[in-house]
Amino acid sequence: MSERRVRRPQRAAPVRARRARVERKTRETDIRLVLDLDGSGRATVATGIGFFDHMLTALAKHGHFDLEVRCKGDLHVDAHHSVEDVGIAFGQALREALGDKRGIVRFGHAYVPLDEALSRCVIDLSGRPWLHFGVEFKARQIGTMPTELFEDFFWAVADHGRLNIHLDTIRGRNGHHIAETLFKSTARALSMAVAPRPAREGRPQHEGFAMRSVFRSGGFPLPPSSDSLRARRLMTSGRSEGRQR
Repeated sequence: MSERRVRRPQRAAPVRARRARVERKTRETDIRLVLDLDGSGRATVATGIGFFDHMLTALAKHGHFDLEVRCKGDLHVDAHHSVEDVGIAFGQALREALGDKRGIVRFGHAYVPLDEALSRCVIDLSGRPWLHFGVEFKARQIGTMPTELFEDFFWAVADHGRLNIHLDTIRGRNGHHIAETLFKSTARALSMAVAPRPAREGRPQHEGFAMRSVFRSGGFPLPPSSDSLRARRLMTSGRSEGRQR
């Protein structure tokens, strides 16, 4: 009687926690930031700038990241150092949490509206920092935050996170609404880009397949495949021959 070998279930390889903690202290700011890319959208933020706290909370919520930020800055001077240095810390934490970035989607995009305002964010976690900021604010300040500092924040994120960000406001009047659409679209685009890439066994990632994947993910109608076109030609030729007979 032959012995039957019992196969033991293989343990799944441990998944590295995509979490990072950054502590940054300069003459102007003292920052502690914790970022978990696989969180649930919880945020604890205290920068001393109320509207900036509101935006960072939205970034965590709509990106489904867990984010803790504590910043003590020289607000008696202005908000510039605090906003930019938080951007630097966030970029550093993002880069550390992603590690070698193996197996992620890498690209992300999102449109987000809020009443009359509509913004778009496109992200590439390429390792090459760049920011396109096609945004204009009519208001010079929202709460205690100068609107010109939004660009400084996103430049700091792009530079220290080593990613490519294209931000455009397509339309909008209210500064509060415009700012929210910027942070929420960034959150959703970043969430898409850092997501694990789904494995497709036995399906080569050739150009045609990649393009069809893009159509599926974007919700656009798929162009007909070569097989379906061939089938249509055969059906059409069959109908023509039938009519000729």
